[in-house]
Amino acid sequence: MTDSVGNLIGKPVPDFTAPAVMGDNSIDEGFNLKSYLAGSYGLVFFYPLDFTFVCPSEILAHDHRMDAFTAKGCKVVAISVDSHFTHLAWKKTPVAEGGLGNVQFPMVADLTKDIAKSFGVLLPGGVALRGSFLVDKEGNVRHQVINDLPLGRNVDESLRMVDALAFHDAHGEVCPAGWKEGEKGMTATPEGVAAYLSENADKL
Repeated sequence: MTDSVGNLIGKPVPDFTAPAVMGDNSIDEGFNLKSYLAGSYGLVFFYPLDFTFVCPSEILAHDHRMDAFTAKGCKVVAISVDSHFTHLAWKKTPVAEGGLGNVQFPMVADLTKDIAKSFGVLLPGGVALRGSFLVDKEGNVRHQVINDLPLGRNVDESLRMVDALAFHDAHGEVCPAGWKEGEKGMTATPEGVAAYLSENADKL
Protein backbone atom coordinates (compact mmCIF):
# COMPACT_ATOMS: atom_id res chain seq x y z
CA MET A 1 0.00 0.00 0.00
CA THR A 2 1.05 3.59 -0.61
CA ASP A 3 0.92 6.37 1.94
CA SER A 4 -2.75 7.25 1.46
CA VAL A 5 -3.72 10.76 0.43
CA GLY A 6 -6.71 9.90 -1.71
CA ASN A 7 -8.01 11.63 -4.78
CA LEU A 8 -6.33 14.97 -5.51
CA ILE A 9 -8.72 15.93 -8.32
CA GLY A 10 -10.09 19.44 -7.81
CA LYS A 11 -7.73 20.12 -4.90
CA PRO A 12 -4.75 22.49 -4.83
CA VAL A 13 -1.61 20.75 -6.01
CA PRO A 14 0.60 19.95 -2.99
CA ASP A 15 3.24 22.65 -2.90
CA PHE A 16 6.87 22.02 -2.02
CA THR A 17 10.29 23.61 -1.94
CA ALA A 18 13.23 21.29 -2.66
CA PRO A 19 16.52 21.14 -4.58
CA ALA A 20 16.18 20.63 -8.34
CA VAL A 21 18.42 20.26 -11.36
CA MET A 22 17.15 22.72 -13.95
CA GLY A 23 17.14 22.33 -17.72
CA ASP A 24 20.50 24.08 -18.04
CA ASN A 25 22.02 21.77 -15.38
CA SER A 26 22.14 24.54 -12.78
CA ILE A 27 21.06 23.60 -9.24
CA ASP A 28 18.15 25.48 -7.68
CA GLU A 29 18.41 24.67 -3.97
CA GLY A 30 15.03 26.28 -3.30
CA PHE A 31 12.90 25.18 -6.24
CA ASN A 32 9.24 25.94 -5.43
CA LEU A 33 6.51 24.28 -7.45
CA LYS A 34 3.83 26.97 -7.29
CA SER A 35 6.31 29.75 -8.02
CA TYR A 36 7.62 27.79 -11.00
CA LEU A 37 4.17 27.09 -12.44
CA ALA A 38 3.03 30.69 -11.81
CA GLY A 39 -0.28 30.53 -13.65
CA SER A 40 0.75 28.02 -16.33
CA TYR A 41 -0.59 24.55 -16.85
CA GLY A 42 1.71 22.01 -15.21
CA LEU A 43 2.48 18.32 -15.51
CA VAL A 44 4.14 16.92 -12.38
CA PHE A 45 5.35 13.36 -12.78
CA PHE A 46 7.03 10.95 -10.38
CA TYR A 47 9.31 8.06 -11.26
CA PRO A 48 10.92 5.49 -8.93
CA LEU A 49 14.70 5.90 -9.25
CA ASP A 50 17.56 7.27 -11.31
CA PHE A 51 19.74 4.84 -13.27
CA THR A 52 16.95 2.26 -13.61
CA PHE A 53 15.10 0.71 -16.53
CA VAL A 54 11.62 1.94 -17.46
CA CYS A 55 12.37 5.38 -15.98
CA PRO A 56 14.76 6.69 -18.65
CA SER A 57 12.33 5.74 -21.41
CA GLU A 58 9.60 7.76 -19.73
CA ILE A 59 11.82 10.74 -18.98
CA LEU A 60 13.11 10.86 -22.55
CA ALA A 61 9.55 10.51 -23.87
CA HIS A 62 8.58 13.63 -21.90
CA ASP A 63 11.72 15.47 -23.04
CA HIS A 64 11.16 14.62 -26.71
CA ARG A 65 7.73 16.27 -26.45
CA MET A 66 8.85 19.41 -24.63
CA ASP A 67 8.23 21.61 -27.68
CA ALA A 68 4.64 20.36 -27.70
CA PHE A 69 4.19 20.91 -23.95
CA THR A 70 5.67 24.40 -24.24
CA ALA A 71 3.44 25.28 -27.20
CA LYS A 72 0.43 24.31 -25.09
CA GLY A 73 1.60 26.50 -22.20
CA CYS A 74 2.37 23.53 -19.96
CA LYS A 75 5.47 23.27 -17.76
CA VAL A 76 6.82 19.81 -16.89
CA VAL A 77 8.41 18.83 -13.57
CA ALA A 78 9.95 15.41 -12.76
CA ILE A 79 10.43 14.09 -9.22
CA SER A 80 12.11 11.08 -7.63
CA VAL A 81 13.56 10.21 -4.23
CA ASP A 82 17.14 10.54 -5.55
CA SER A 83 19.41 13.48 -4.73
CA HIS A 84 19.93 16.37 -7.11
CA PHE A 85 23.56 15.22 -7.41
CA THR A 86 22.39 11.85 -8.74
CA HIS A 87 19.95 13.60 -11.11
CA LEU A 88 22.82 15.67 -12.48
CA ALA A 89 25.09 12.63 -12.87
CA TRP A 90 22.33 10.82 -14.78
CA LYS A 91 21.83 13.82 -17.06
CA LYS A 92 25.58 13.88 -17.76
CA THR A 93 25.56 10.19 -18.72
CA PRO A 94 25.10 9.65 -22.49
CA VAL A 95 21.82 8.11 -23.62
CA ALA A 96 23.73 5.24 -25.28
CA GLU A 97 25.08 4.36 -21.83
CA GLY A 98 21.71 4.41 -20.08
CA GLY A 99 21.73 8.12 -19.25
CA LEU A 100 19.38 10.95 -20.06
CA GLY A 101 21.43 13.62 -21.75
CA ASN A 102 20.37 17.21 -21.20
CA VAL A 103 16.63 16.91 -20.57
CA GLN A 104 15.00 20.34 -20.46
CA PHE A 105 12.65 20.21 -17.45
CA PRO A 106 13.44 20.47 -13.72
CA MET A 107 14.27 17.24 -11.93
CA VAL A 108 13.38 17.58 -8.25
CA ALA A 109 15.16 15.74 -5.42
CA ASP A 110 12.72 14.27 -2.88
CA LEU A 111 15.26 12.80 -0.45
CA THR A 112 12.89 13.26 2.51
CA LYS A 113 10.14 11.51 0.51
CA ASP A 114 7.70 14.12 1.83
CA ILE A 115 6.71 15.22 -1.68
CA ALA A 116 5.82 11.68 -2.78
CA LYS A 117 3.84 11.26 0.45
CA SER A 118 1.92 14.48 -0.16
CA PHE A 119 0.89 13.24 -3.62
CA GLY A 120 -0.02 9.78 -2.31
CA VAL A 121 2.45 7.86 -4.49
CA LEU A 122 5.09 6.69 -1.99
CA LEU A 123 5.50 2.93 -1.67
CA PRO A 124 6.57 1.26 1.61
CA GLY A 125 9.88 0.37 -0.04
CA GLY A 126 10.70 4.06 -0.28
CA VAL A 127 10.21 4.81 -3.98
CA ALA A 128 7.34 6.50 -5.81
CA LEU A 129 4.86 4.94 -8.17
CA ARG A 130 4.65 6.34 -11.70
CA GLY A 131 2.22 9.15 -10.90
CA SER A 132 1.35 12.01 -13.27
CA PHE A 133 -0.66 15.04 -12.17
CA LEU A 134 -2.06 17.71 -14.51
CA VAL A 135 -2.39 21.11 -12.84
CA ASP A 136 -4.60 23.92 -14.14
CA LYS A 137 -3.71 27.61 -14.27
CA GLU A 138 -5.25 28.16 -10.84
CA GLY A 139 -3.00 25.52 -9.30
CA ASN A 140 -5.59 22.75 -8.93
CA VAL A 141 -5.14 19.10 -9.95
CA ARG A 142 -7.48 18.24 -12.83
CA HIS A 143 -6.18 14.86 -13.96
CA GLN A 144 -4.10 12.15 -12.34
CA VAL A 145 -2.91 8.72 -13.39
CA ILE A 146 -0.80 6.36 -11.29
CA ASN A 147 0.90 3.30 -12.75
CA ASP A 148 2.56 0.42 -10.95
CA LEU A 149 6.34 0.19 -11.33
CA PRO A 150 6.51 -2.15 -14.38
CA LEU A 151 4.03 -0.12 -16.45
CA GLY A 152 5.41 2.79 -18.47
CA ARG A 153 3.17 5.77 -19.21
CA ASN A 154 1.89 7.10 -22.54
CA VAL A 155 3.13 10.71 -22.71
CA ASP A 156 0.97 11.42 -25.76
CA GLU A 157 -2.03 10.81 -23.51
CA SER A 158 -0.67 13.43 -21.11
CA LEU A 159 -0.51 15.88 -24.02
CA ARG A 160 -4.08 15.00 -25.00
CA MET A 161 -5.21 15.78 -21.47
CA VAL A 162 -3.51 19.20 -21.63
CA ASP A 163 -5.41 19.85 -24.88
CA ALA A 164 -8.67 18.73 -23.33
CA LEU A 165 -8.26 20.95 -20.29
CA ALA A 166 -7.31 23.95 -22.44
CA PHE A 167 -10.31 23.32 -24.72
CA HIS A 168 -12.67 23.16 -21.75
CA ASP A 169 -11.17 26.32 -20.26
CA ALA A 170 -11.53 28.17 -23.57
CA HIS A 171 -14.96 26.97 -24.68
CA GLY A 172 -16.76 25.64 -21.61
CA GLU A 173 -17.67 22.46 -23.45
CA VAL A 174 -16.77 18.99 -22.21
CA CYS A 175 -14.55 16.49 -24.03
CA PRO A 176 -16.08 13.12 -24.93
CA ALA A 177 -14.26 9.80 -25.09
CA GLY A 178 -11.14 9.85 -27.23
CA TRP A 179 -11.45 13.59 -27.95
CA LYS A 180 -8.45 15.11 -29.75
CA GLU A 181 -7.46 18.69 -30.48
CA GLY A 182 -9.43 20.03 -33.43
CA GLU A 183 -12.48 17.86 -32.81
CA LYS A 184 -15.87 19.01 -31.58
CA GLY A 185 -16.68 19.12 -27.91
CA MET A 186 -20.00 18.46 -26.24
CA THR A 187 -22.38 20.80 -24.46
CA ALA A 188 -23.02 19.38 -20.99
CA THR A 189 -26.79 19.17 -21.35
CA PRO A 190 -29.14 16.34 -22.39
CA GLU A 191 -29.62 18.14 -25.69
CA GLY A 192 -25.88 18.52 -26.15
CA VAL A 193 -25.29 14.82 -25.51
CA ALA A 194 -28.03 13.88 -27.99
CA ALA A 195 -26.63 16.20 -30.65
CA TYR A 196 -23.11 14.89 -30.23
CA LEU A 197 -24.09 11.23 -30.22
CA SER A 198 -26.34 11.61 -33.25
CA GLU A 199 -23.25 12.58 -35.25
CA ASN A 200 -20.50 10.64 -33.53
CA ALA A 201 -21.81 7.52 -31.76
CA ASP A 202 -20.55 5.15 -34.46
CA LYS A 203 -17.04 6.58 -34.17
CA LEU A 204 -16.68 5.92 -30.44
